Formats: sequence, structure tokens, C-alpha cells
Amino acid sequence: MSVRRTGLLPAAAMLALAVLALGGCSAESSDSASSKAAAPQRGTEANAAAGAGPALDAPQQQQQDSAQQKAPQIADDRSIIYSGTITLEAKNVNDAATRAISFATAAGGFVGSDNRQIDGDGSTATLILRVPAEKFDSTLDQVKTIGEEESRQLSAQDVTDQVADVDSRLKTAQASVARIRELMAKAQTIGEITSLESELSRRESDLESLQARKRRLDGLTALSTITVVLHGPQAPVVSKKDTGITVGLRNGWGAFVAFLRVALTVLGWLLPWIVFVGIPVYLLIRLWRRRRTTPSKPPVSVVAEGAEAEPTRAPEALSDLPSAR
Repeated sequence: MSVRRTGLLPAAAMLALAVLALGGCSAESSDSASSKAAAPQRGTEANAAAGAGPALDAPQQQQQDSAQQKAPQIADDRSIIYSGTITLEAKNVNDAATRAISFATAAGGFVGSDNRQIDGDGSTATLILRVPAEKFDSTLDQVKTIGEEESRQLSAQDVTDQVADVDSRLKTAQASVARIRELMAKAQTIGEITSLESELSRRESDLESLQARKRRLDGLTALSTITVVLHGPQAPVVSKKDTGITVGLRNGWGAFVAFLRVALTVLGWLLPWIVFVGIPVYLLIRLWRRRRTTPSKPPVSVVAEGAEAEPTRAPEALSDLPSAR
């Protein structure tokens, strides 16, 4: 009996050790699994802290991609009117103007105005070119190659709000005209028809005005304006920057000298007439006036010798006489 108990004790000890070993292995495996599961989560949190953001599912990713694609389209939907003025000095103004026109027509535009004054090296030309808005910059870069650029002014006017307002009012006006026409179709009396015709005429007039404004805005936004000013080497150029008291004095002195030249020219033209016509006529007029104003001698009264002249009564004495009744 003692022998059996002594054999069972080692076997029980070995079984307990085996159970403990299996428990430790399972704990280690679970810890490693939990650490592996937590590692991606920590990596995701680190990416989020670094700015990379958490991973998105397929619908969210599509929404973000669509939002990124729509962002540039907002800028493209703006209605902007581009215009510019460039001043160039060209040796041959006529040839330079022809080249500028060819650049505009090649870009799909046309010539709005062409004013030229050909005078050799003093020639001048002013061109107004209308080109598509997307070709504005490229055409301007081509135009600057036809001469020596002196100045450039560019402007961009955003009329998106105006275009949106006109579009809204245009839709409202079209709906209003359609309602009036429906009412006219249902009118039964002459008075109703006359009243509706008057209202329809007024609303159609407003609609046409809005349509004309819409066409004008569309034309200004679709086609940009480039004003090209050309002049030869000897052409006088008026600079808009010349201002101030010095410029005023210089211009005033120039005007005064020009006035003196004109006055002296007129005096030189009149001088022969004054000498050979004016002076003789003046002398004749003075002589005629002198002869006319010369007094004649009074007549001599003959008084008899020894006779005393009758004294002349004073006017006061005459008043003292009694009045005759």
C-alpha cells in the first residue's frame, strides 16, 4: 500500500507541471495576438496625429474624390471680363498693325476697330482686338513681339453676381410671360383680352431687355478686349504721367509763345494796310472835321454917326414892366 502511494506522488507532480506549462503558452499566445491586434490601431492613431487621417471606406473615399474634383470647377464658373491696353513703338506701324490683326484672327477673334494715320516715322495706329477669354494672355504675349513695349494696363472685372442676377430675373420673366399667355387663352371677354394683351406687351418688353443684357454679358465674358496703341519713332507721344507745377509752367509758357507768334503774324499781315490805307484815310477825316468846325466871322452892324446905340434892357428889367391887359 505504501508502495502505490509513493508511485502516485511523482505522477501527480508531473501532471501539474504539464498543466502549468500549457497555461503559460496559451497566455503568451493570447498576449501576442492582442499586441498584434493593437499594433495596427496604434499605427492608425499615429498616422492620424501626424495628419495622414484615418483610413476611409469606399463611399467616403468617393465623396472626398468628387469634392476635390469640384473645387477647381468653382473657379472656372466665375464670369470675368478681361481687358488690356498695350503701347508699342514700331519702326513700321502699318506692318506691325497687320501682324497684330493676324494674331487676333488666328486666335479665333476679330478686329473691333482699326484707326491708322500713316506719316512715315510719325505714323500712329490704334487697334481694338476681340479675342476669346482663354486666348487673352497668349495673344497679348504675341502682340508685344511686334515692337518695343512701353506700357501695359490689364484689368479683370468679376461679373458673376450680375450674370446670376440676370439669369434669375430672366427665368422669372419667362415664367411670367408664359402665365399671361395661358390666361389669354382662357379669356372670354374683350376687356379681359385687351387688359392681358397690354400686360403681355409690357412683360415681353422686360424680357427682351433682360435677354439683351444677358447677351451683352455673355459677349463680354466670352471675348476679351485688347487695345493696341502703335506709334513710330518720331511720333509725338503724350504721357499721362506729366503732371505738376513744372509741367504746368512749361505748357503755359509754350501757349504764351504760341499766342505771341500768332499775334505778330496777324500784325505783320495788317501793317501794310495800316500804313498805306489807314493813315491817309485818317488824315483826310481829320482835315474834313477841322474845316467843318472852323467858325465864320460875325456880320458888322452899321450905326449912324452921332446916334447912340439904344441900351439893351436886361431880362430882369423886362420883368418889372406892368403886364398889358
